[in-house]
Amino acid sequence: MALPSISSIGATVSILIYFSLPYSITAGENSLHQSPAARSRRPMVFPLFLSQPNSSSRSISIPHRKLHKSDSKSLPHSSMRLYDDLLINGYYTTRLWIGTPPQMFALIVDSGSTVTYVPCSDCEQCGKHQDPKFQPELSSTYQPVKCNMDCNCDDDKEQRVYEREYAEHSSSKGVLGEDLISFGNESQLTPQRAVFGCETVETGDLYSQRADGIIGLGQGDLSLVDQLVDKGLISNSFGLCYGGMDVGGGLMILGGFDYPSDMIFTDSDPDRSI
Repeated sequence: MALPSISSIGATVSILIYFSLPYSITAGENSLHQSPAARSRRPMVFPLFLSQPNSSSRSISIPHRKLHKSDSKSLPHSSMRLYDDLLINGYYTTRLWIGTPPQMFALIVDSGSTVTYVPCSDCEQCGKHQDPKFQPELSSTYQPVKCNMDCNCDDDKEQRVYEREYAEHSSSKGVLGEDLISFGNESQLTPQRAVFGCETVETGDLYSQRADGIIGLGQGDLSLVDQLVDKGLISNSFGLCYGGMDVGGGLMILGGFDYPSDMIFTDSDPDRSI
């Protein structure tokens, strides 16, 4: 009698992981404290299912992100505060400044997306968000990303375009531009030129949400993290510290940092990025 393969067994095995979410971040400090409400809260149970291995060649050609100890001291990093929370807003945001002079935006932190985008001043279908739309005509350092034979272009064949659709059927599309991006006063990084999306159409939740847009941390040519890594500005990693579902806030770090020897890491899967 033949034994079942490991892959077929793995597809049906579930693992239960308990999250008690008892911690919150103290503003201005790098310490965590336990709230009274959290101590009485019952743990949450999430089933995790093993998926079949992905045979895509893309996972072979693009290396996983992994932080080496030496990287944390040899390169700078960007430390950025997180805002909002999952219970009320359904997401965490951070702040980016684009252009010269800088225009501020509140962007949803998304580790599964690769494009960072904000509403453009000439957007034909954009919702009302918490900050004004990006005005490229007011930035002295803005440049459109020109077309070439290997990319998607606008109707005039002059500027590159992007389009993304998400699981909940919301979508974003627009043109690609390049400008100076600033990461805030707590960042060791100086403002850097990077490619981002300037939205012309939003649908679904992207249209109705309060946040301005998305910062994509996934792996891909348009990823803000990958652009900084390719320029040798940061190490190939990022960190997220969430304040808790009912607490909100937190911290995001782009690049390396001093971490304890017993810290546990997970790889970023390029096949799960969009």
